[in-house]
Amino acid sequence: MARRALGPASLQVVQAVAAALEPDDQALLTACSGGPDSLALAFAVQYAAVRLGLPHAAVVVDHQLQPGSAGVAARAAAASSGLGVIDVRQVAVVVDPDAGSGPEAAARQARYAALDAAAVVGVAGRAATVFLGHTRDDQAETVLLGLARGSGSRSLAGMAPRTGHYRRPLLGLTRAVTVRACVELGLEPWSDPHNDDPAYARVRVRHRVLPVLEAELGPGVAAALARTAALARDDADLLDSLAEAADPGTDALDCVHLDALPTALRRRVLRRWLTRAGSDDLQLDHVVAVESLVRQWHGQRAVAVPRGTVTRRDGRLLWQAVGRG
Repeated sequence: MARRALGPASLQVVQAVAAALEPDDQALLTACSGGPDSLALAFAVQYAAVRLGLPHAAVVVDHQLQPGSAGVAARAAAASSGLGVIDVRQVAVVVDPDAGSGPEAAARQARYAALDAAAVVGVAGRAATVFLGHTRDDQAETVLLGLARGSGSRSLAGMAPRTGHYRRPLLGLTRAVTVRACVELGLEPWSDPHNDDPAYARVRVRHRVLPVLEAELGPGVAAALARTAALARDDADLLDSLAEAADPGTDALDCVHLDALPTALRRRVLRRWLTRAGSDDLQLDHVVAVESLVRQWHGQRAVAVPRGTVTRRDGRLLWQAVGRG
């Protein structure tokens, strides 16, 4: 890779990646779609890998959701190679529209499954840390979508900078910074037409909702939403750790124990228990309905939740699985 001078924007991206690196990172893997965020990120991760002598690879996931997607993936792979990334992998995935709550969720599930597999394979025989190009704008959109769903503080917490083997070093930078970085570096990012398709809720938030909020409330809304996410994440992390300690980890839950817990803690324990039993796509009303078996018990019948039912018997909550039908 020919050495490129770092302009103000590209320097910010490089510094953000450097700050996200940890001593136990032994190999680096960038998820690259060819858009400005991931392309600027791929440059910065390659820059860091060369300086630190760490093996680096890039993964391009082809969701096969639009005509010519293979060609788009090939272009993103070529762009990564042009940055000096020797190991560039193209992975085609099959998006199951029934695997999540809508096409966006299904595509995300397929993408992360592919990235998880790539991380396990690793780079040069080493398990890899995966870098994702989400920016502060993405974080603001995620918070607004979580607020609209009414799904609690964990949803408002948005995306974490570090989750397992994933790193999101650009959450403190705006999308505009990554666009300017690509200009400074002479990179030509690809523009995904899905990013302008109002059929997707995130696109409507990006192009309609956030601009209205900025116009009516003043500039800085996206930054404020990102700060809200950080604060909500700290609170949610604390409550989750308390719930882990309060969760007995048993197949059945004692109602006396649950009744003694504060509401926020009790509901988290119930959610952990239901998830562990196999209930997916849980909503607040599911958890509240199960909670009624503890707090408002009057001999009612089983409560239906995704993938199962919950009954109260002899002072304990019991789960029974049901098929998808």
